[in-house]
Amino acid sequence: MRYAQGGGLTDEWRAFREKLRMEAAERFVLGDENVVIAHDLRVGVRSVQ
Repeated sequence: MRYAQGGGLTDEWRAFREKLRMEAAERFVLGDENVVIAHDLRVGVRSVQ
């Protein structure tokens, strides 16, 4: 089953997720380890990968 655009999330929740993605990407570029990024952002390591 496929979800509509955004997976049924509100605009606010989508913006929050995108903010986390951008922060994780910036930290990855700076050389932080995935485990550290995940811990600081309070998400799973797989989400950071």
